[in-house]
Amino acid sequence: MNPNIERLKLIFIGLFAVIVVGVLVWQVGWIMPQKKCEGAHKWWDGDERVCAQPVLISDITGRTIQDKKAEAEAKSAIGRPVAPAPAAAKP
Repeated sequence: MNPNIERLKLIFIGLFAVIVVGVLVWQVGWIMPQKKCEGAHKWWDGDERVCAQPVLISDITGRTIQDKKAEAEAKSAIGRPVAPAPAAAKP
């Protein structure tokens, strides 16, 4: 066979192998951790590949959210368990 065809065949096989390895590294290094992080209701930073825990502004400032429904929605949005409402006292 023509040696140029053999050389081109090896170049294309090598290029294909490099691309496949690159896709595997991308999946294992970036995509899978991102999905795992977002599944845990956390923030994913793709540039630094960091999974961070979101923080409510009320935790930083010390102010409480007055509306209980809004507080429950905010906590559920960041993946925190919502405490059940206290039961009314029996007379």
